[in-house]
Amino acid sequence: MASRLLSRSRQLYASQVVLHESAIPARYFSAKSEPELKGDVMLKNIFLDVKKKFETAMGILRKEKITIAPEDPAAVSQYAKVMKTIREKTDLWTESQTIKNAIESETKDIPDARGYLLKLQDMRIKQGLKDELGAEAMMMDALEKIEKELKKPLMRNDKKGMASLMAEFDKINQKLGVRREDLPKYEEQLELKIAKAQLEELKKEAEEAMDTQKKREEFKDEEVPDVKSLDIRNFI
Repeated sequence: MASRLLSRSRQLYASQVVLHESAIPARYFSAKSEPELKGDVMLKNIFLDVKKKFETAMGILRKEKITIAPEDPAAVSQYAKVMKTIREKTDLWTESQTIKNAIESETKDIPDARGYLLKLQDMRIKQGLKDELGAEAMMMDALEKIEKELKKPLMRNDKKGMASLMAEFDKINQKLGVRREDLPKYEEQLELKIAKAQLEELKKEAEEAMDTQKKREEFKDEEVPDVKSLDIRNFI
């Protein structure tokens, strides 16, 4: 059970690190007398950086207590706080930063506003996210209005036209009760939702691991502990 929990915790806390580690060839662990190529040096530096980040993350997890109780707001808040500390110490992005950078990367070569909005819609669908507020349809309606006034497609380098579109978007945000000054609060809420989802997954994994152990003959008479009583620090 401990090994299952440890494996899962590493996925939750250092997934970006682990993914990078798997791409490093095993030959970098062997002693070599031959001169290193530039590419070899670069990959070795990447590995050392990844290793350092992973060790930093695990060091924090060995100190901070995490209670596997997704139903407890205090436990979720503490978990989110620990994750934030890890990100800050290892220079990893928050979920909001990841989304922002993905959008910038995917849309940087799109010249028109319509193509930009359609790309955002495509990214949302691929991520399995729902537009529960119907914001996309309202944004497209706003774009239709601006393009009708311009009598041509709105290009993203059209400062005046884009300013008019942004003004329409502000009206939509106001209608939906979304304020720009509240963006930090929305980001915090997003991080808490993610933290709760990760704790739920960790709880599920822990319960499955204990159930598997309980079925073994030597553990039949042992009492199954409450998941909340488990201390991940004991498994790292």
